[in-house]
Amino acid sequence: MAGGWAKDGAVQDQIDASIDDAVKRARSNMPSGESLSHCEECEQIIPEARRKALTGVRLCVPCQSERDEQHNQQTSYNRRGSKDSQLR
Repeated sequence: MAGGWAKDGAVQDQIDASIDDAVKRARSNMPSGESLSHCEECEQIIPEARRKALTGVRLCVPCQSERDEQHNQQTSYNRRGSKDSQLR
């Protein structure tokens, strides 16, 4: 049940859109192609097991972890806003 000007199912539509955006973003960030033998960032050797496990890997584990941490800090907000923030 929607209230006010919103149509029925508007909240679920917003949730579905958020999930679809997250899936698209995750798929676009996945590596593809041939794996590198050395890290793009630090030039350290990427272990063969990592190269076999992930196709198209370009970074060693420490560099990838650092990049993931930076990415998580940048995208840790809800860009659509919560219902409470819209009511203020």
